[in-house]
Amino acid sequence: MFDYLLSIKFEYPYLLLLILLFVFCSIFCKAKIPTYIIPHLNIFSQSKRKSVILTSILKYLVIIGSIIALASPYKQLNTQLIKNDGIDIVLSLDTSGSMKERGLNRANENEQRFDVVKEIVKDFIPKRVNDNIAIVVFGTSVMMATPLSFDKEAQKEIVDYLEVGIVGDKTAMLDSLASSVNILKESKAKSKIVILLSDGEDNASNIPLEIIIKLLKKYSIKVYTVGIGNSNKIMLNKISNETNGKSYIAYSKDDLSEIYKRIDLLEKSKIENNKITLKEYLFFYPLFLAIIALIIYIYLKNKE
Repeated sequence: MFDYLLSIKFEYPYLLLLILLFVFCSIFCKAKIPTYIIPHLNIFSQSKRKSVILTSILKYLVIIGSIIALASPYKQLNTQLIKNDGIDIVLSLDTSGSMKERGLNRANENEQRFDVVKEIVKDFIPKRVNDNIAIVVFGTSVMMATPLSFDKEAQKEIVDYLEVGIVGDKTAMLDSLASSVNILKESKAKSKIVILLSDGEDNASNIPLEIIIKLLKKYSIKVYTVGIGNSNKIMLNKISNETNGKSYIAYSKDDLSEIYKRIDLLEKSKIENNKITLKEYLFFYPLFLAIIALIIYIYLKNKE
């Protein structure tokens, strides 16, 4: 309950200062009225005092409730995009048999390469708040793990389920780019990129490199290539150069983490003004309390 109250914000918080003004005036700005001394009225004093206390409380509830309602309290729910002007990203991940190799994480030599990659990818995904992300994995064949989506939490969960060899032990790297093109070709985003990660030679693709490059250029898709260890540097460099991307090589977990940070800085969305914040307005509650207090206050005054 306390946490819920702390999460409440006000659209017009400066109006709350009226409460202080009201309290100040109720103490120091009382109207001067003549005093009449009438003996033998002490028998009514106790009931009169109770009535005055009750009406005073009701008066405070009416004023304070009304001011809080005017200040427009709300609870922020979440933020949604109203235009798809961000960056559409496909993360293409190598799950071939060689990704079982160990030693990429020098702090934990027994950790498999792909486990290191999953950790870094899960750290990268939530940083792309304004962007659609899809995930493709490749081995002997290619599989789309997730379509383009803003649901970062679901994507992180799916990454946890990915394993080495899930689509075979070979490396169909170029075919994975063809699948990425198929995902991005209908995209209306201003920028479309693929972050391709692989640790070996392509030995299972059916589509030639030249065809892949033509498709990437046709749909204005930029490719950032990330090689691990002794990967096919020549092919990775050619793909990134031909598509105006960049090529990186990682020899350790720290290298890989730094590469994804660089890519994150290079590709930034510019759609901060195209977001809407969903709010739950709460002004009805203090307003309802003020109205009820006012009704009771009027009733008691008329009864007097």
